[in-house]
Amino acid sequence: MGKKGKKEKKGRGAEKTAAKMEKKVSKRSRKEEEDLEALIAHFQTLDAKKTQIVETPCSPPSPRLNASLSAHPEKDELILFGGEYFNGQKTFLYNELYVYNIRKDTWTKVDIPSPPPRRCAHQAVMVPQGGGQLWVFGGEFASPNGEQFYHYKDLWVLHLATKTWEQVKDYIYYNDVYAFNLDTFMWSKLSPAGTGPTPRSGCQMSVTPQGGIVLYGGYSKQRVKKDVDKGTRHSDMFLLKPEDGRKDKWVWTRINPSGVKPTPRSGFSVATAPNHQPLFFGGVCDEEEEENLEGEFFNDLYFYDATRNRWFAGQLKGPKSEKKKRRRGRKEEPEGVSKTQGPVEVVKEVVAEDGTVVTIKQVLAAPGSVGQPQSEDEDSSEEADGPVPGPCPRSNAMLAVKHGVLYVYGGMFEAGDRQVTLSDLHCLDLHRMEAWKTLVEMDPETQEWLEETDSEEDSEEEVEGAEGGCEDEDSAEESSAED
Repeated sequence: MGKKGKKEKKGRGAEKTAAKMEKKVSKRSRKEEEDLEALIAHFQTLDAKKTQIVETPCSPPSPRLNASLSAHPEKDELILFGGEYFNGQKTFLYNELYVYNIRKDTWTKVDIPSPPPRRCAHQAVMVPQGGGQLWVFGGEFASPNGEQFYHYKDLWVLHLATKTWEQVKDYIYYNDVYAFNLDTFMWSKLSPAGTGPTPRSGCQMSVTPQGGIVLYGGYSKQRVKKDVDKGTRHSDMFLLKPEDGRKDKWVWTRINPSGVKPTPRSGFSVATAPNHQPLFFGGVCDEEEEENLEGEFFNDLYFYDATRNRWFAGQLKGPKSEKKKRRRGRKEEPEGVSKTQGPVEVVKEVVAEDGTVVTIKQVLAAPGSVGQPQSEDEDSSEEADGPVPGPCPRSNAMLAVKHGVLYVYGGMFEAGDRQVTLSDLHCLDLHRMEAWKTLVEMDPETQEWLEETDSEEDSEEEVEGAEGGCEDEDSAEESSAED
């Protein structure tokens, strides 16, 4: 009896210890969230001091990823908002607004009173109502050490005609399918029939010419055994469309397009081509082995034709000056010469100041058309003499299409333990599909990268790291606020 009673008492003691530990962890989580909310509130106080709209011509924005890049519905401009940057020790968050003038090839920083709090990984969409509106929903805020996160569920609209931010507070956020009415500022819940996609993150959605919505890819994890999770790269595709033409009833359908499909990946970016075809760019394929995680980055293009339910690889024809015309009819090839030209892989190594070797691997598509087979009457393209300039492989880049031109800005790639955040800008004429044009160059060797440290950052460094501002005036204001 004595031993049995001692065992029962020991069991109850273990339960009490577990309960105390759970309570302690829960209390710590609440404290961390309160700390982040206080930090966000501090930055909003600083932003509230700006009472006038100030437009300042500037150099291209600093490196960042998980920002939003949107095309102005009426002007030849691209709108860049938010984003994040990690230098090896600190995470920087932004709520800056930049405007890129396509015709003049110039950047302007626009400071607008009462902007949304600093964030990254938000969703943004541009609509033509009221002279142009940029709608921003959700996103994430991170502590400077990158160990604490706060997830927004707020909704903002930037009125481009008046350059004013407005927070829309009448909304409901759930992990389901909802539609937002731009006229009434109200959410309505959709309950689609059929079997939809499984829960996931990092998927991409695009509108089809027929009024449906295509959802592709994503990433999720599942527990395989105790303390061991396994990641899954989804390559499935779903179509959400009105059922029987009704606007109040929707249905999910799983689709399996034919053609040249993208390889499994996450972190890719999506935009809409001039022919209303969704286009996908870049991304990363992570290979997980025990505690090691290595990623292969991409810079390829894929187009999805919703009418034919078919994928096409985006292939460049090469500059006109490097083409050789051919008469009608197919010229006989010499024996032993392959008629099919495969992709060309270009590897460039850059040595940083700290001795780290950054390897940039770029896959150049074989010359050809976007996806339409080339007729024998058309001019054929010979393989270019050298590598075609363009964006290096990356994930989480920002895309925008204006006047049939695709713009790719920023993103990131990894080299060992080092993360390289990009700030370059490239464009590609989607009508001609000849070659990429670099508008803003960036040398990865110039990016600051600091080794991780175990020392605790003081409160002032914490604030400086999360703020992410570069202006001396802002820094002075924050220092005085901290004092």
